[in-house]
Amino acid sequence: MGRAGLRFEPWLVGLGSISLAAWSVLAFGASTLALPMLCLSGAGPQIPLSVSFDLALLLNSPASLARGWVLMLAAMMLPVIAAPLRHVRDRSFARRRGRAMLLFVSGYLAVWMVAGAALEAVALTARSVAPLPVALGVAFAAAITWQVSPAKQWCLNRCHRRPQLAAFGWAADRDAFNFGLASGAACTGACWALMLSMLLAGEGQLPAMIAITLMVFAERLEAPGPLKWRWRGAGKVWRIVGAQVRLIGADLSPSGNPGSRDRADHPRC
Repeated sequence: MGRAGLRFEPWLVGLGSISLAAWSVLAFGASTLALPMLCLSGAGPQIPLSVSFDLALLLNSPASLARGWVLMLAAMMLPVIAAPLRHVRDRSFARRRGRAMLLFVSGYLAVWMVAGAALEAVALTARSVAPLPVALGVAFAAAITWQVSPAKQWCLNRCHRRPQLAAFGWAADRDAFNFGLASGAACTGACWALMLSMLLAGEGQLPAMIAITLMVFAERLEAPGPLKWRWRGAGKVWRIVGAQVRLIGADLSPSGNPGSRDRADHPRC
């Protein structure tokens, strides 16, 4: 995209600021409150499942778990929803844009909050019936399998859908909210296995969040593809990094050094 295509958009700045603030809280704030810690003091499978849930609710109230999940979504998913959110904004009248975008985000978050409760329950169950390394290993194997599966590609293809949206009245509100639900469902389908692994990462949750965010962002940069078994996401990250390294190298080379060009344009007398 050329410079002519770049423009300052306050809503994108606000989206980025929210994501940056969430990452700051997760990295430097009270992480034990921010992250949905499901640790059972190393007791693991020795504790019955019903007791495990009671301990989890005692150590982490439902409200604190919900806050932690929202914080993670704000950090990890807000950059991902920029494209569908732009679709909602561009297809809404100026007086309705804020309302339509809020309805989209509400639908998107509603799906992820339900998914978060289910994933935390699965993670706690896995932690209760197996030692943490075993539970994490099984979750990681499931994430790798899902990552290369045709079903994952089907979900990613749905993440790229941009439906028609009504422009007037309650139909416009309904369409914006339903688009948020559909986007949240597609994103959940694409990311659930990665998020489950993150919940079982213990003290490595924050690094796992960073890695998953990069993976998810890279996946969204790829165009919809055929439903087949293949690896997704990481190759795009490496291609982007490689392209940036080559550009930096070209800028630093003698032929690409701005100072060299200045000296060539203005030789000594």
